[in-house]
Amino acid sequence: MNGKLVKRRTFLLALSALTCASALPNVAVAAAPANLLLEPWAGPYGGVPPFGKVELAQFSPAFVAAIDQYRAEIKAIADNPEPPTFENTLAALEGSGRTYWRVANLFWVYTGTMGNQDYQALELEWSPKLTAFSDEIIQNGKLFARIEAVYNDRARLQPEQQRLAQVQYDQFVLAGAKLDPQAKKEMADLNVRLTTLYTQFAQNQLHDEEQHLTVDSLAELKGLPQTLIEGAAANGKWSFPITRSAMEPILTYCDNRPLREKAFRLWSMRGDNPGKYDNNPLMTEILQLRARKARLLGFPTFAHWRLQNTMAKTPDRAMDLMMKVWPHAVARAKEEVADMSRLAGFPIEAWDYRYYAEKVRKEKYDLDEAEIKPYLQLDNLKEGLFWASGQLYGFEYKKLSGLPIVVPTMQVYEVVRDGQHVGLWYFDPYARAGKRSGAWMSEYRTQENFQKPVTPIVSNNSNFLQAKAGQPVTMSWDDADTMFHEFGHALHGLNSAVHYPTLAGTNVARDYVEFPSQLNEHWLSTPEVLNRFALHAETGKPMPPELVAKIKKAATFNQGFFTVEALASAILDMKLHLAQGPINPREFETRELAALGMPKEIIMRHRLPHFGHIFSDEYYAAGYYSYIWSDVLNQDAFEAFLEAGGPYDKGVARKLHDCIMSVGNTIDPAVQYRNFRGRDPDIQALLKARGFTS
Repeated sequence: MNGKLVKRRTFLLALSALTCASALPNVAVAAAPANLLLEPWAGPYGGVPPFGKVELAQFSPAFVAAIDQYRAEIKAIADNPEPPTFENTLAALEGSGRTYWRVANLFWVYTGTMGNQDYQALELEWSPKLTAFSDEIIQNGKLFARIEAVYNDRARLQPEQQRLAQVQYDQFVLAGAKLDPQAKKEMADLNVRLTTLYTQFAQNQLHDEEQHLTVDSLAELKGLPQTLIEGAAANGKWSFPITRSAMEPILTYCDNRPLREKAFRLWSMRGDNPGKYDNNPLMTEILQLRARKARLLGFPTFAHWRLQNTMAKTPDRAMDLMMKVWPHAVARAKEEVADMSRLAGFPIEAWDYRYYAEKVRKEKYDLDEAEIKPYLQLDNLKEGLFWASGQLYGFEYKKLSGLPIVVPTMQVYEVVRDGQHVGLWYFDPYARAGKRSGAWMSEYRTQENFQKPVTPIVSNNSNFLQAKAGQPVTMSWDDADTMFHEFGHALHGLNSAVHYPTLAGTNVARDYVEFPSQLNEHWLSTPEVLNRFALHAETGKPMPPELVAKIKKAATFNQGFFTVEALASAILDMKLHLAQGPINPREFETRELAALGMPKEIIMRHRLPHFGHIFSDEYYAAGYYSYIWSDVLNQDAFEAFLEAGGPYDKGVARKLHDCIMSVGNTIDPAVQYRNFRGRDPDIQALLKARGFTS
């Protein structure tokens, strides 16, 4: 989802709007030396991030000055002699820390997308310091007493104010605001150590992904798309980084079985290689510290603590959903394996799965991924994202030039509705050294109407390999689906129409935040998008109707594999955080997968040593189930469009906007969904969508 920018925020307050000066009057703060990072963002649209003007040496002094200012603002709130009210306590908190969050947001953009060794060292230095400062605020007894007083008297407040009081009170309590002094000290020490371990885990993972698979002979690459071969060519050899966007095409298309095995082993062993970059000892310590943290807060396990403010509420409910789906997925996966082994003429291994899946797809559905890929051009699909969101939400996009950007390939668009400025969308599509792998969305600035209207600035980030000059970037169907998914997060941020920044945009429950993004995936496969934007890279002709029909017919193909690999990761995540006592990650993974009946031909989508979702921070820890939980909402919600007549039904789109996309966290997510659908979600839609109901 939101990547380091949101997930790495150390405060549970989720303070989000980053450009206004503090609302607190008469706070005396010593003048800081001139530093670009400390200044409100300049330029049009209420200010834009000063990318390209930021220097690494500016961050440390900027953090020192911003923390001093933030500390003074918090002190003014906590020491206010007036009785606590919503305005002088919760609203004041909403206005505080603006300089700090501007600095922090840019810090996480640069460490996540330009993470050379100097930035990695800076991240290791400052991440624990930021965590310590977060705990300083959470553990401020006078501040929490005022928050608690407003919370206890919240019945007098307006609905959105009541929701803010509930959210802020819960977040402080769950972070340890009610602990005794000794426990607070221990909690602060635990958090600092955990932050260091998270940073080390992520940097170890990045190190392994920046290694390369080098091939000496072109003949070894037979079967690979020509664009991928050309993009990897260097000095008479071919070099592929150990990232998903490079390894999956090799595993899918390369005829060379030994090379597929080599690629698979490099890919699957990220973070699991003995030596300096081995993540196993980090995981063991992380799990022990998390368990201790949960016990300090009065919870039996870390999982029980993490699920308190989610839709699921308890680990049992999350596990119950996963275990309802698991047998269906395994049964289908075994059918898929049988089909592939028959076609291969031998029992397939994990490095054969994607390759023979494509052979089976060709045999069963006369559909070849290589036939689809030339139609899925990056630039055209980007226009498809724009068009579909225009049909649903009335958005238009205007490409801008002259604004500061991180790298020359970054693109910036103004988002407009009914002639009015809505926000900015930044797109950073290409892989490079120092950029973490995968795809994600970030909010550089969250929407609010607190002190004045503030428009959102959001970004989507991918890791496509740049094509040879003059050649288009083409992608797999899975990559195109991911592109629509991450843009769904961006649309959630852009549609936000909320007063208080803590409740705006994507600041919602973890097992709800993936719902809007998963829902947006459906529009990729609509004929309207494919006919307009799936244009062949060489001929320029649209995808023919017979190919669209094949894609639709094969929609549930390989769902056993996709569900098993993702669900295995989610189940082991939950089991890890329910376990008692020290854990050896390698032994745990082997034992628990065997107990689940994991097909040997499939590995987890994220093996534990590179499971950054749960070990590079806490956002998805004991929460990877969120994807399957949100998919229940997603599939059931899309049924509402189909029941009304189609994916672009204006009435359902308006209801989606009004009940879900625009309201942020101002309303409980379960209530949001009932307001949209008229009832709770039904799991049958998910089983049907994955082809499991038969």
